[in-house]
Amino acid sequence: MKIHDIPGFPNPARIRIVLAEKGLTEQVEFVKVDLFAAEHKQQAFLAKNPTGVVPVLELDDGVFISESIAITEYLDNLDGKPVLTGTTPREKAMIHMMQKRADDQLIDAIGIYFHHATPGLGEALQAYKSPEWAHRKEWGERNLEKFKRGMAYFDSVLATQPYLAGGQFSVADITAYCALLHAAFVDVTVPASLPALAAWQARVAERPSVKNRSGQ
Repeated sequence: MKIHDIPGFPNPARIRIVLAEKGLTEQVEFVKVDLFAAEHKQQAFLAKNPTGVVPVLELDDGVFISESIAITEYLDNLDGKPVLTGTTPREKAMIHMMQKRADDQLIDAIGIYFHHATPGLGEALQAYKSPEWAHRKEWGERNLEKFKRGMAYFDSVLATQPYLAGGQFSVADITAYCALLHAAFVDVTVPASLPALAAWQARVAERPSVKNRSGQ
């Protein structure tokens, strides 16, 4: 298998943590995609993933799987023993509900802020954004506020349980943690007023799969 990505970025980090949790890191070849040069927006990459984002999983038979949650589902169930996406109907429902919320309220929101209200990845990517800077910046700032509301929501969840979907570490936790990594890159951190979220972040940071994720 191959993973087309770039180390140090939030969505690639999600899959690298998944690989480490499943003990699959050594079975994967990492192919670096130069996001700063907009390689992911060129035809060669778009043939692998028409949405033009990383990561992309390339299977040995030439099939490409994109979208972090789809890649996670594949990797987690590859051995028939899922540990991140749930085993019972209830577990699956809770994990996927919280995963969707983490995507929408955290990782997508901070990504929109980064790409539209800050210089983002630089000049090469500007051609792929809306030309109306004022509107983009306003949209980005609105999503920063959404991200902050999301942090407050997850703090309330974590005040009553150890992980986002209950008692078990899951893909939802990985998504939320990587969103906080992205936020820290633009100097947005968990405030002292959200102690449960801060404690959870510190606890997740100590997991071997997080501390030793490839490419960091």
